[in-house]
Amino acid sequence: MSSQRAPTADLGDVAPARSRHQGRRSAVTLTDGLAVVGTAAGDLQAFDVSADSGPPHRRWQYDTDGEPSVVVAVSFDGGVVVGERSARGEIRCHDADGDLRWRYETRTDLGEAQQETRFLLPFVASLATDVDRCYAAARRYERRTDDGGTDLRHFESVVYAFGPDGTVDWTYRTDGSPISLDADENRVAVAYNRCPGDHQHGLVVLDADDGDPHWMWDPGTEGQRRVGDVALLADGAVASSHGDYCGYRLDSGGRERWRVPLATPTDVDGDTVYAYPNHVHATEAGAVFVTGNTYPEEGRETDARHPDEHTAIGVSLDGDRRWDAPVGGFASGLGTDGSLLAVPGAQNFRDRDADDHALRLFDVADGPVDTLDTDGVVTAAAVGDGTAVAVEEPVVYHDEGHERGAYRLHRVGTRSSTTQSRR
Repeated sequence: MSSQRAPTADLGDVAPARSRHQGRRSAVTLTDGLAVVGTAAGDLQAFDVSADSGPPHRRWQYDTDGEPSVVVAVSFDGGVVVGERSARGEIRCHDADGDLRWRYETRTDLGEAQQETRFLLPFVASLATDVDRCYAAARRYERRTDDGGTDLRHFESVVYAFGPDGTVDWTYRTDGSPISLDADENRVAVAYNRCPGDHQHGLVVLDADDGDPHWMWDPGTEGQRRVGDVALLADGAVASSHGDYCGYRLDSGGRERWRVPLATPTDVDGDTVYAYPNHVHATEAGAVFVTGNTYPEEGRETDARHPDEHTAIGVSLDGDRRWDAPVGGFASGLGTDGSLLAVPGAQNFRDRDADDHALRLFDVADGPVDTLDTDGVVTAAAVGDGTAVAVEEPVVYHDEGHERGAYRLHRVGTRSSTTQSRR
C-alpha cells in the first residue's frame, strides 16, 4: 500500500542533491516522542512527533559554528548522540532538551584532513548503543603515493566506547575503513568495507567491556572490498559481503552457517554487472539485506541493470530466500525497530526516476508493509513506537535541470504490531 502525504516540517535551506549521491549529510533518530534531525548545516532540530495529527512541532534547535553535516544519530541515556563529517569529526551527546552534555573530536586520534574536501574529512560512520555505553566508529581517508608513483588508499580509524558521561572506556584502532556497528550487552560488531592496509578482516567482534577481539571473519575475496554491514544475533551474526556480493550467517565463533547470493555478477545483454549488498537487519524472525547500485565488471558506466539492484531481500535464519521487493534507489542507511525496518530511497543515479523516491517499510518475515512517496530523495529514516520519520532532500537531476522536493521531515504512522524484540 502507499500512504497519503504525511505531515511535514521544514528543515531550512540546503543545496539540492544531484544525479550521483555524494554521501550522507543528514541523520534522524527517535527518542521519547521526539524526532531529532541532524542537518547538512551541522545543526540539530528536535520535533514532537507524538501527536496523531498535524505537522511535527519543533521543540528545540541546537546551532553549531557552521561545521558541515551531521551524518549519524542514535538515542542514548535519555538523550541523543550525533556524529559529524567535518574537519573535527565531532561526536556530541545532548540531553532531551538539546543541552550539550559532552563532546569529543575524533581528529585528535585520526589526524587532520589531508584537504578540505568532503570525502577526506574525518567521518563518524556509525553509532550503536547498549544499556551502558555508546559505541562510535570514525575514520579518515587520505590518498598516498608509493615510491613507484602508484596512488594508494589509506585509512586511519578508531572504534570508541563512551560511557554516559563521555568518558572513553576503550578504543580499537586499525587502518581499515569501518562502515557499520552493531552492539549488545556483551559484544560490539564492526564491519569494515575496505581493507587496503595491514588490517585484513572485514568483520571484527569485540568484547563490550574492554574492546578485545572475540573473533574475526572475512569473505576471503581478492581486493580491498570486504563487508558492507553486520547485525548481531544471540548465537552469532549476519553480514553482507562487498567482496562477493553475498549474505552470510555466522555462528558465535565466526564459522559460516550459510551463504546466500544476493547480487552476484550476472550477464545482462552481454554486460556482466553486480550490485553491492550495503545493509542488513536481523532478528529471530529472519534477516533482510538491501542492495545498491548496478556496476559493470569493466569500467563504471553501463546500460545494463542487475535484476537485484536496489532490492530488499528477506531470508530465513535457515538461509532460505523468502521475499524480495524494490527500494527505489540508493539507501544510505536503515531505520529499525524489532522486525520493522524503514528504507530511505534516494537517487537511482543511472535511471533517475523521480517516481521511485519514497520511504518504504518492511517486515523482516513478511516483506512490504507500507510506502510513503516523496518528491525529493529520502536520505535518512528512523522508526519506533508506531511512528516512522524520514528526511527528504531536494534533488536536481542533470538531464532535467529543475529542482524536485524540499528539505523537510516526514512523519507517518506504522503498524507497530509487526515489531518485536530484536534479540
